[in-house]
Amino acid sequence: MSVTIKELAEYCGLSMSAVSKALNGYSDISDATRAAVLRAAKELDYHPNAHARALKSGRSYNLGVLFSDDSQSGLTHPFFSVVLEHFKREAERLGYDITFIGHRMGNGRITYLDHCRYREVDGVCVACTDFEQPEVMELVRSAIPVITIDHNFEGNPCVFSDNKSGMHQLVEYVYRMGHRRIAYIYGGRSAVTDVRYRAFLESAQRLGLDVPPEYVVPGEYTKPDQVYRVMASMLRLKNRPTCVLICDDYSAMGALRACSEAGLRVPEDISLAGFDGIEQMQSFYPRLTTVYQDAPRVGQEAARQLVALVEDRMPAMDSVIPCRLIAGETVGRVFA
Repeated sequence: MSVTIKELAEYCGLSMSAVSKALNGYSDISDATRAAVLRAAKELDYHPNAHARALKSGRSYNLGVLFSDDSQSGLTHPFFSVVLEHFKREAERLGYDITFIGHRMGNGRITYLDHCRYREVDGVCVACTDFEQPEVMELVRSAIPVITIDHNFEGNPCVFSDNKSGMHQLVEYVYRMGHRRIAYIYGGRSAVTDVRYRAFLESAQRLGLDVPPEYVVPGEYTKPDQVYRVMASMLRLKNRPTCVLICDDYSAMGALRACSEAGLRVPEDISLAGFDGIEQMQSFYPRLTTVYQDAPRVGQEAARQLVALVEDRMPAMDSVIPCRLIAGETVGRVFA
């Protein structure tokens, strides 16, 4: 028979309330008491009864995650996979499970909101999706607590990377390296794209750069083949850029291939830079110059804020996670 919390409390010589607080990470319990309770729980093989906890608290201790990017990359997405992994870790540390929200229930179709209700989630994290979809809007406007990532939606709390500052840092760095013909292959339609696009133009204007229309061209996130075609076309320009900024690190692989096939060396003949700072691309040579987004911190903060929102411990607020430049080896210096 499993050990009850009452038996655990008697074993520790503490009240059930104190043991419960220690197990659930409350701040008004000393570190020594918490460590003693956790040690005793391990010794007695104590496991909390999730059903009893749900009945007592009125919560399921289950958080929903809605993630539906256009490329259907899911948990293989080079940036958001890290965000979601750290969201999961932090949620579990705080005593919550996660459920991925989708359209399918067996062989039938279900709305996002109905799926959340069916799973009785306490709150939902929404990331990398089309916020203009009616079903997404229905969910975000419902009574279920929602936190979004990288998209501020109708007053809901949001956790986002400081993409504006990141793009400013990148353009200014490239400018300091002597580049004056700077192009930008931007990503697909999204709030993040809008922020980065405006920041690029703002930086160019502030620095007095001339940016012809053929230097600002749409691409796609996480699609190297599509960016390869755009980059190959850009390299055929009569007055081609000396440096091209790519929408994300993963797609920068397509740009690198286009340069190689055109017989151009990076960074000796042309410079490239990405955005995201994903670990894999920092293992290649030449090491990609990019803007690092702190994906682990984004995920952790989203989980912390959503749990606090569910437990009525905080008002709705945004969290801005700083970005930082990684001055790799793909941006060379241009001498006038």
